[in-house]
Amino acid sequence: MDLISALQFLKLNDIPEAWVDAVWDLEFTERKPLDDTTEEELTLSGDKDFRTLYQCLLDHAAADQQAAGTDGAPQSIWATLGESGVSVKSLVAVLSFFVLAGKAKAANVQQRVISLHAASLYLLLLGIPGSIANKVFHEVFLETCSDLTSHCWPQDSGKKRKKDGLKSSQAEGKRSKPQRKDSPEMEVDEAEEEDEEEQIHFSGQDLMKIRDAVVLLVQSLLRLLQTFPLKDKPQIAGNCTQIFSKLLYFEPVIGEPTFAAGQDITKLRSVPEMAFYGLQLLCSPKHGDQKESLRRVFHRLLYVILMMNKGNRGKPSLLIPSQAILSTRDWTIQFVCHLVDELKELALPFLQILLQHICFQMVEKSEFRSHGAQAVGMFTSQMASTDYASFIKWLFNFSRHTKMVSRLFSVDVVMVLLEQPERKPEECQDPELAKFLPHKFLIQSLLFARRMDDSPTVQGHALSCLAQCLELPSLNVTRAVHNLFSATGTQTVLEGEITEGSVSSQQTQKTYRTLPFRTVEISSTDSSVCDGKENLALLLRRVKDSKTNVRKSALQALLGLLKHSVIPMSWENLAMLSERSRDPAVSVKKKALQCVGELLAAKPECSEVQKAWLHGVVPAVVDSENSVQDKALEALDQVLLSQVKPYSASRHMDASQRLTWDLLGLLCHECQNLSRYFSRAFTIWSKQKKFTQRFITDLISHTEADHAAGAWLLLSKVVASSPILPFTKILDAWDSMVRSKDVAVTTSCHILCVMGDIAVHLNEDTKDRIVQDLMSWLKTFTLSLEVICAAVETLYQLGRSEDVKQTQAFLNQHCGELVSVCEAYLASIILRENGTQNLNEELMVKHLHTLGVASLHCPAKVGKRTVLLVESVLTTHSDKLAECPEELPASLPLSQFKLNSLPTRVRAHGVITLGKLCLQHEELVQKYLPVFARELEVGTEVAVRNNVVVIMCDLCVRYTNIVDHYIPNISACLRDSESVIREQTLIMLTNLLQEEFVKWKGSLFFRFMVALVDPVPAISSLTEYCLLHLLLKKNPEMFSQHFIECIFHFNCYSKHKSYNKFPQNERDKVRFSLKGAQHREKRFRIYRFLLEHFTDAQRFNITNKINQAVLASFADEELPLDGDGADILSETFNILSLKEMKLQAISTPAGGAAGEEPEEENMATMAKAVLQAAQKKVVSQVQKKAFIENTVPVIISLKSLLEQKRSPVLRDLMAYLQVTMQDYRNEVKEFFSGDEQLAAEVEFALKTAEKEREMEDQMDNCSLTGDTRTPTAQHSGTGSPVRPRPLLPFSFATPQPPRPSPLSARLAHTDKRVHRSRLEEHLQSKSLALERTVMPKGAVNDRAISTPKGVNVNLTFDEGVSAIFSDRGTSGVGETTVLHVRSNDQQAPGVRQWNVQSPLRQTKKSTKV
Repeated sequence: MDLISALQFLKLNDIPEAWVDAVWDLEFTERKPLDDTTEEELTLSGDKDFRTLYQCLLDHAAADQQAAGTDGAPQSIWATLGESGVSVKSLVAVLSFFVLAGKAKAANVQQRVISLHAASLYLLLLGIPGSIANKVFHEVFLETCSDLTSHCWPQDSGKKRKKDGLKSSQAEGKRSKPQRKDSPEMEVDEAEEEDEEEQIHFSGQDLMKIRDAVVLLVQSLLRLLQTFPLKDKPQIAGNCTQIFSKLLYFEPVIGEPTFAAGQDITKLRSVPEMAFYGLQLLCSPKHGDQKESLRRVFHRLLYVILMMNKGNRGKPSLLIPSQAILSTRDWTIQFVCHLVDELKELALPFLQILLQHICFQMVEKSEFRSHGAQAVGMFTSQMASTDYASFIKWLFNFSRHTKMVSRLFSVDVVMVLLEQPERKPEECQDPELAKFLPHKFLIQSLLFARRMDDSPTVQGHALSCLAQCLELPSLNVTRAVHNLFSATGTQTVLEGEITEGSVSSQQTQKTYRTLPFRTVEISSTDSSVCDGKENLALLLRRVKDSKTNVRKSALQALLGLLKHSVIPMSWENLAMLSERSRDPAVSVKKKALQCVGELLAAKPECSEVQKAWLHGVVPAVVDSENSVQDKALEALDQVLLSQVKPYSASRHMDASQRLTWDLLGLLCHECQNLSRYFSRAFTIWSKQKKFTQRFITDLISHTEADHAAGAWLLLSKVVASSPILPFTKILDAWDSMVRSKDVAVTTSCHILCVMGDIAVHLNEDTKDRIVQDLMSWLKTFTLSLEVICAAVETLYQLGRSEDVKQTQAFLNQHCGELVSVCEAYLASIILRENGTQNLNEELMVKHLHTLGVASLHCPAKVGKRTVLLVESVLTTHSDKLAECPEELPASLPLSQFKLNSLPTRVRAHGVITLGKLCLQHEELVQKYLPVFARELEVGTEVAVRNNVVVIMCDLCVRYTNIVDHYIPNISACLRDSESVIREQTLIMLTNLLQEEFVKWKGSLFFRFMVALVDPVPAISSLTEYCLLHLLLKKNPEMFSQHFIECIFHFNCYSKHKSYNKFPQNERDKVRFSLKGAQHREKRFRIYRFLLEHFTDAQRFNITNKINQAVLASFADEELPLDGDGADILSETFNILSLKEMKLQAISTPAGGAAGEEPEEENMATMAKAVLQAAQKKVVSQVQKKAFIENTVPVIISLKSLLEQKRSPVLRDLMAYLQVTMQDYRNEVKEFFSGDEQLAAEVEFALKTAEKEREMEDQMDNCSLTGDTRTPTAQHSGTGSPVRPRPLLPFSFATPQPPRPSPLSARLAHTDKRVHRSRLEEHLQSKSLALERTVMPKGAVNDRAISTPKGVNVNLTFDEGVSAIFSDRGTSGVGETTVLHVRSNDQQAPGVRQWNVQSPLRQTKKSTKV
């Protein structure tokens, strides 16, 4: 069919000319209706007619192109149409009629398909040579036809994205800006349009029709780009770039797309493949400056790679990273790499910019960061070494950005780059950039530097990644990590490596003369030396960090260093892992258990690792958290129980079995203190019926092996819950042990425990034989003390029966026999004149110990003679008693003691034995308690006094009322000269307080407080643990009840009518006194500790009580304002001024910690913030009212009194008011309306303090400007103040170097050395110099501007930060959108200097005027 016939269905001759003119006048922006008849005829047209016409035009155009190079070319399309009377103007108008009909939301399938076909016809017609001359081109209509897919294809995904899409990437953690005024109307319109669209349902066949029409439209657009140059039409080129970038998501890619140039359009199988080809065409020279084209294309693809949705205006929003989104992103990355390969040097500058924007616009979500880092890794692999080094240099500066997510993402990028092959420095032409190529720089200067970050999130992530580095196959990476922790190795790092980015280095700029964007480079010559020991010490501190995620990451890093032998397997390092299994945070406990498990799997033969595993896992069995218990039990089961296999001397044990028996061996010897935790595990397992007959049989087979000790340990735990046992083998082992003389102590105890547990299953003959063996064994007195205890306990188990009398008779017979033997031996030593000469100390101790243990089972067999013999073992120093006879209690039975020369060890055991005798006889308690108490006061032997403390606390459990009188004597040992006694006393008293055998009476609480400031840090820490985690939970009001009395007690002030009135002897008053300036720090440590653990209600109440009990007493002159009174009043004001005294609801800022950016802000978070603000307001009002009513009158009276007395305490009073009135600085006159002079003084003090703070801030902000290389930079200073300015109108500009972040206040408390180095760097920070291209004044704001040829200029931005992207509505008006440019020939004006003057000088000047 010829062209004219194919055009007949459009009825062009019937179209009124006036209608055509009206359509063109409307600029194709709205659909102009035709008369009913013509419109009805046109609507009868089908898509088949359009396809026929399209094919005719295509064939005709191909024939014209083919004959263009030959003579006698046939008549062109335009001539044919003109001769046939077909108006091109009318043709375009009619096509627009169909196009605009399909663009409507309510259009049906047929209208949409025909609309797409009509648009395809227009694009094809426009691509035919001569279209411009024949006035086919119209910019608006071309844009409408090109973007018709977005209107005709059903936008179901758009609504889903509205509901499910993630929040704005840039507004993360921040509140959104207020809506525009017309937003409600827009929402209504959108809702109506969505409702209309929801009424139209498309079948699969309908969608296929629309899809085919879309393919034809995209093909037509590609044909247009092949022939129709857009060199002078940048707006259209930009729109086409946006259209193609949206089409990448149209459908999945079929197969692997090819990005080769000059492809056959008809062979492209999917719309995304066509879109990639279209983007490639747009980068060709015929469509304008290739650099400008690449800028546009890379800018649009940036958001595809970031998985964001970016419209014409507004901030980008995150897409849900589905498989389709990820696939499109992957193909986009490959396409960018292809463009870089094809265009080489032309595209590399834009690749740098693309990389920088990926980094700069990254969000905090881990999934997006991971994919973004992978993209950066793929792009950098395309770079030459010099360009790669330039990017690393920029990344180093970026890693110190003030924005937390930027620093976080830099760590992700480093990890990806470390997986790439290391580049050699020789590959880089620029020697200054060569140092950025090695992996060592990435690890030491970028990754490890983040260990000191302000943000705990970044700290934790950096430490986790440090551990991952050791798993990488690169030898250089491992070596770099080794260097960091080497004891002798040093490292040279760039400026700011060990800081958070508190400085900005001297910046230089690589200029691409015709480009409007720059790559910011960094250079620095400063270096510092890091010591491996300091790095390790810092890592160990991070293991105890206050933030949970930092502790977990530090554990992971420590594990990696230990696994790969970077740091030694010392107990100090390993203990850090095992101790964290008792961390307050459950997640850290689990992480610690996981780490010790991994380390044991990596180093199973290391005994230190085995001990660390036991110390970490075994105590976790009794953890309060069930999930931690389960994890520990699972680890023990897997490592210990499951590896018990039948033993055979001829069979070789594998590594797992050897590990099991090594661990059990440690539990028998070096780790015996873990036995009680281990027993708890078997109690739980026995309830689960875990111990089968086969397990017991396999276990018993190991009792004959070299590791029999471990087998007996397990048997002693499991035998009680296993009724069916092979008794023969156990009895054989018993006989062997009785005959042998070299059985280990621990093994003997375990065998005795097993014998006791199976006693109930033995017959009488066997029992009698074992009892005889036991008695003969005990009578030899060759056993160790532990075995003696176990043997007597087994004896009790063998004699136990249901008849209590029969059991007691058995015990009286056998234990009584032991008591008699011991008594006879003691008599032979003590009653003989020379009995103590050539004394066998060990034998004496064993007889005493046996006597004490046996006497507990047969109290009736203990006679007065026995008690007197044990009593005679003890002695008192007569010289000590003679010195202070007046202080001796009347009940002290001195006459019963006679001097002896027994060793201290014997007397210490004698005390224990006497204590055991007292446990069964109350009259002995009454008799010997005064003796014990006196021994605590005058005794000089540490072991004796220590055992006396233990005995008295044990007696308190059974005879509470009797021992209660002696609690002050026991608690006085908290100030004993020996630390071991102080610690023992602390533990014993805590146990009694927990079980409420002892109450907080008298001076006991204050003596605990003194232990809190013990000179031994371990005791101080233990006291804090006992108070907070054991005692405060039982009595939450304990601290607040005793707080005021602490003030009087520690200052030894007893003139108050109510406080500090409990009885104390002078000796204890002196020992526990903290009076005087020399103890002030200790007193305030106690006050702060108590206040830190107050609730807000307790803080509020204690403030009122202090007003009434202390301040009011002095104001009313109930208490004299003498020297001691002045000290008390001064200390009270200092306490009231403490920051710990402030209510937390008022002083704690709403929201998260400083430096942290929350990942998402939901309604719950906002509601919590609103609630906190409301609570803060209410509490503030209540506190204000209480202060005015209760405190102010007392303060006014006190001030008047202090002025009369001319007391120096007045200074403390004013300091207290200054601190208190900071929150009410505008209401001073209202508060002190009753004393105008005081109000004026307070206002003056507040103003003076404010001026002093301003001066300090100014001095902190002043910086020294270093020498720079360029003339421009010499006039710039990093410390100069800046003005906020709207974002510049660049749509894709290089991110500027990040601003320096503020010094971390948090680190000032943890590492003074690093804080000082940061301050020095801040004072030596170099100025920032940027060489930029320019935008001539008056140029168009919405497009990028290139540098005029032959002009070399320097450009200085006011704020030193340029826009990453901006919308048309964000730039300011007037002069704010113009970049002021000066030539190098012009002298650069100097930067305005700061006018830093003392406020006092300014005041003097003003007064002179």
